[in-house]
Amino acid sequence: MTNAYIKLFLLAWLALAPVTVFAEKADRDQPINLEADNLTTNDAKKISTYTGNVILTQGTMVMRADKLVVHEDTGGFQHSTSTGNPTTFKQKEEGRDEYIQGSAQRIEYDGRMDKIRLYTEAWVKRGEDLVRGDYIMYDANAEYAEVIGGGQSVTPGAPNGRVRAVIQPKKKIIMPAETDAAGTAK
Repeated sequence: MTNAYIKLFLLAWLALAPVTVFAEKADRDQPINLEADNLTTNDAKKISTYTGNVILTQGTMVMRADKLVVHEDTGGFQHSTSTGNPTTFKQKEEGRDEYIQGSAQRIEYDGRMDKIRLYTEAWVKRGEDLVRGDYIMYDANAEYAEVIGGGQSVTPGAPNGRVRAVIQPKKKIIMPAETDAAGTAK
């Protein structure tokens, strides 16, 4: 699998970040709604912790987790860690009637570095395309992606496990044949 295909999948994870690539652009301007069983905030440390059936929505994006911790650094950048069994997200793609969705046991977002990391039983699905690994990382600034296998896919030849991907063939657009004035194909 080429890095270009991996990049397409991992760009999807930016749906959780303020800078989205494939997600509905209008989502960025929507309010963020958070629901949870409990919320604790520490204004001095700029940390908010949401626990128990956490649901974050912003436009078409929906994220679910058992726990979400959001921290703002001194530069005003947001960093978050969501955990769950699993943590999931789903968001509509810009200009398409398809959704990007994914899951992992833990998802970390670094707003300053514009990196997203998914840990343990991670997967991202875009349309019918799917990539799986034990660790998925995308660095938006460097346009660099990395997927590492693991878990149940461990073999003696691949002690860290294997990455798995399903990539559907692109639909070909068939152009009508050119015809001459008499309607005969050229």
